[in-house]
Amino acid sequence: MIRRALRLGLGPGLLGRGLGAHREGSTLGKAEGSGGYRGSGVFPISSDVTFRTRGPGPRWEDSGSLGAGDWHGKVSEIKKKIQSVLPGGAWSPLCDTSHLPPEHSDVVIVGGGVLGLSVAYWLKRLEKRQGAIRVLVVERDHTYSQASTVLSVGGIRQQFSLPENIQLSLFSVEFLRNINQGAKVCLMSPEQLRKKFPWMNTEGVALASYGLENEGWFDPWCLLQGLRRKVQSMGVLFCHGEVTRFVSSSNHMETAIGEKVTLKRIHEVHVKVDHSQEYQPVECSIVVNAAGAWSGRIAELAGIGKGPSGTLQGTKLPVEPRKRYVYLWHCPQGPGLEAPLVADPSGAYFRREGLSNNYLGGCSPAEEEEPDPGNLEVDHDFFQEKVWPHLAQRVPAFETLKVRRAWAGYYDYNTFDQNGVVGPHPLVVNMYFATGFSGHGLQQAPAVGRAVAEVMLEGHFQTINLSPFLFSRFYLGEKAQEHCII
Repeated sequence: MIRRALRLGLGPGLLGRGLGAHREGSTLGKAEGSGGYRGSGVFPISSDVTFRTRGPGPRWEDSGSLGAGDWHGKVSEIKKKIQSVLPGGAWSPLCDTSHLPPEHSDVVIVGGGVLGLSVAYWLKRLEKRQGAIRVLVVERDHTYSQASTVLSVGGIRQQFSLPENIQLSLFSVEFLRNINQGAKVCLMSPEQLRKKFPWMNTEGVALASYGLENEGWFDPWCLLQGLRRKVQSMGVLFCHGEVTRFVSSSNHMETAIGEKVTLKRIHEVHVKVDHSQEYQPVECSIVVNAAGAWSGRIAELAGIGKGPSGTLQGTKLPVEPRKRYVYLWHCPQGPGLEAPLVADPSGAYFRREGLSNNYLGGCSPAEEEEPDPGNLEVDHDFFQEKVWPHLAQRVPAFETLKVRRAWAGYYDYNTFDQNGVVGPHPLVVNMYFATGFSGHGLQQAPAVGRAVAEVMLEGHFQTINLSPFLFSRFYLGEKAQEHCII
């Protein structure tokens, strides 16, 4: 019955699943109760709802909490004392809280990379009334020095094995550059390939797939900053801090055939301020997990995967950080300005960087050679042993290349099928995902952001049907395997 319900669809949109009523400027989450679950054949047997009350301003992780009545009484007492000292003066906080996130937000997006910013953009773009949805983006790395977005090669391509990935890339390219729609790809024989690119060795190539348009590369940093400035102008708020805890309510349910499940709803996000134990609770109705390589940890904070093995409740988000190296080299005799983004069958890839015969590239390691993701140190021997031989074999001019610099970044690697996770969690009913793209999230971010916003607002995908990318596939064992990962 659980499996059947998971295949039925996404259910109501954000207004039905998450956003509560606005009252006196705050957003109130609604606890799940009798009749609150719309899945087929499911009915409540008990309601175990736990809440924490809080007052305004920051908290400390090791402090206790006051009851609502106690807190309001103490606030009232403090106000009276201040007013007695300063008659006629308006009361104001005793400490500066400008560095803290707001106390209330309709949507909290965890992760301020391109995927998180894209979700924020489309939520504001598609809202029915300007200012109707309050959005907060929380990013722990305010310099973006370790962000996957800015450490990426910035390639964009439409050559994937899954039609959904092709559609995502096409939408994103149109978003980035207004061009005609359509996947224009041609297949080339080795002879045709040699004629068009005489610098390429076609040995071992039976057929080549060449994108005639909508492929190439772009500047990830410019896209990130452009999106950030845009969403700020639309009213999106930003906070530099780390999400450390979710406060949620639980509702125990039983299906018609006796399967027990627990539905959860997040009501509060705790955001720890940089270089401090201080944290701010943020009441919210929706949480978007766009934390990239660290989204698995955020899912665990919400209790996802913390259940019996083999059950939906025990199904983890299979996304983990994988370290990838990017190398920049110089080769005066290398391919000219007509060189496309090249992906070799070996897994090695490269593209031009600027006009001075510089190139960017790398290669994903074999599963048994995965480097330690605990740091971003670069293994230069990996280039010499695993990357350069394939580059030199495909482009003979690269025999004399000189590596100038290198860096490492993270893939939000989906160990299940190397594809994105998009849409709501089936049990944590107000957590949505935009993660797990295993290296192609940057190029597809504009389309993914719209897809997540659509399912939040309308309850279903509209522009592109991304149902194969729902979280439920991990429990059902239905892979949406992508074979063209570089």
